[in-house]
Amino acid sequence: MKRIHNFSAGPAVLPLEVLEKVQAELVNYRDKGSSLIEMSHRGAEYTEINELATQRLKAITGAGDDWEVLFLQGGASTQFTMVPHNFLAPGQTADYIDTGSWSSKAIKEANLFGNVHVAFSGKERNYSRLPGTDELLFSENPVYTHFTSNNTIFGTQFYSEPETGGSLLVCDASSDFLSHPIDIEKYGLIYAGAQKNLGPAGVTIVMLRKSFLELQKKDPIPTILNYNTHIGTLFNTPPVFAVYMVNYVLEWIQKKGGLEWFDRFNTEKAYLLYSEIDKDEFYRGTVDKSSRSKMNVTFRLPSEELEKTFLSEAASHNLVALKGHRSVGGIRASIYNACELDSVKALVNFMQHFRAEKG
Repeated sequence: MKRIHNFSAGPAVLPLEVLEKVQAELVNYRDKGSSLIEMSHRGAEYTEINELATQRLKAITGAGDDWEVLFLQGGASTQFTMVPHNFLAPGQTADYIDTGSWSSKAIKEANLFGNVHVAFSGKERNYSRLPGTDELLFSENPVYTHFTSNNTIFGTQFYSEPETGGSLLVCDASSDFLSHPIDIEKYGLIYAGAQKNLGPAGVTIVMLRKSFLELQKKDPIPTILNYNTHIGTLFNTPPVFAVYMVNYVLEWIQKKGGLEWFDRFNTEKAYLLYSEIDKDEFYRGTVDKSSRSKMNVTFRLPSEELEKTFLSEAASHNLVALKGHRSVGGIRASIYNACELDSVKALVNFMQHFRAEKG
C-alpha cells in the first residue's frame, strides 16, 4: 500500500493504525450487521463512544468534574461567534490577543456583542512573533481573555499559557490541541476543530468549565448557540463518524504515552526540520525563533520561482501538501501528532538534495 508523506495543514494526516481499525469496522461494527454511521446516534453503540471520548479527553488533559465536553459542529469559526454570544454583553469587555488571521477573525465576531480590548497585536510585524509577557496590556476587568495557541498560517505557537493576571483563558486550540501538556486550571473554555490534530473534519471539540459557565450573560441566546443547550444531552444529531474516529485517536494518544510523550516527539520532529532551515540562507524561516511553531513549520526559498520548483519536485518524491497558505505563500510543513518521524526525515533529506542542486 502506498502512503505518501502528508504535510497537509488540515484536514491532516491521521494515525495509520486508527484508519485501519476504522476500515475493519466500517461495514460491520462489532458484528451488528451494520455500520456505526447507519445506527441511531441515541443507540447504545454511539452513546458508549460519546462517553468514552469524553472520559478519555478529560483524562488526557487532566480536566476534573468541573468540566463539560461537547462535540459540536460548525468548526472553530462558529466558536468565534458562540463564545462572545454566551459571555460578552454590551458594556462588558473581553481581552483578545491578536496573533494571526484566526484571532483577528475571532475579534471581528466578538465586536458584534460587546467591547473588545486588544491586549496585543502582531499585525504590524506581519504576525512574525508572539508577545512577551511585558507586552500584554490587559483591561481592568475582562470577562475572559482569548488567544489562539497555534497559528497555522504564520507558523507561531504559544509554548505556555499567556499570563493574564487572573482572567480565565478562552483558547482556540485547533491546530495544536493535545500536542503538549497544558495548565488546565488557567482555562475557562477550550475549543478545537478536530481536523488538524485529533480526527477528521466535521466535529469541533469544546471543553467548558462549569464555573465559567456561571458567567454566561442573561440576554437571550439562540437555542443552538447556547452552550447550556448541549450539556448533558444530544440536542441535535452529532457528527457520528467524526466523533467515532476522535475516540480512537484519543485511545491512540493514551497508548503512546499521553501529552508528555507527544511533547517530546513533536519537539524532536521540529528540531530536525528547523535545524535544516537554519544551516544557511538558502532556506529562511518566516518567524522569530522564540515563537516558532512545532506544528506548522513555515519557510521561504530565495525566489518564488524556486519555491514552485521545490513543491513540484517534492511531490515527485511523495512529499505533498507543502504549499504555504494562499495569503502568505512560501512553504509550510504541518507536522502534527500523527506525522511520523520518517516523514520529517524524508523531507529533510529532500531539502538537503535540493539545496545541493539549486543553491
